[in-house]
Amino acid sequence: MKAIIVGSSGLVGSSLVKQLDNDDAFTNIRALVRKKSGHMYRKVEEIEVDFNNLPEEVFVGAEIVFCCLGTTIKKAASQEAFRKVDFEYPLVTAKIAKAKGVKCFAIITSMGSDASSTVFYNRVKGEIENALTDLNFDRLGIFRPSLLLGERSETRIGERIGQIVMNFFQFLIPKNYKATDVQKVATAMLKFAKQTDKKEKTVILSGEMY
Repeated sequence: MKAIIVGSSGLVGSSLVKQLDNDDAFTNIRALVRKKSGHMYRKVEEIEVDFNNLPEEVFVGAEIVFCCLGTTIKKAASQEAFRKVDFEYPLVTAKIAKAKGVKCFAIITSMGSDASSTVFYNRVKGEIENALTDLNFDRLGIFRPSLLLGERSETRIGERIGQIVMNFFQFLIPKNYKATDVQKVATAMLKFAKQTDKKEKTVILSGEMY
């Protein structure tokens, strides 16, 4: 299976690219990156790209695209910049993939995604889900994890406190709201990619990844 991954330097993406590299079902993996990581892979080819002008030819022959792009308002510094990373880049990626014959697209959004939400973050996540649905991929996997557990390159104090609190009260929290280890999210995405009998659109909640 030939795959493309965008967002391979992020929390889930970095776990997913390692799993892809070690999974015999995937013979060719292209990671589209702003800057090469320097990591040594067996099958993964890192390709430096400008997400404002993606090279369409790299999508030719791919069977699935994994989208792990995402940022925060704090890191993006504005709602406009956040929307570019979490809505515009995934949508442009998906449109090119669709035009080049890619049949399957998998994306990480968030628990609470809702295009009609008054919360900006949740609204953008819901809007990208709706936009991708409208593209009519043969198979679309939407992954909505709760709070993610994993080692980030940058410190997010609020998120770290949330992880500690959720771990302490884990036994009281319903499955779909429990903090989810990034490796389990990545594993769920791989599983979806290989389950070719999955229907046109599949939404996977935290409880199904837990």
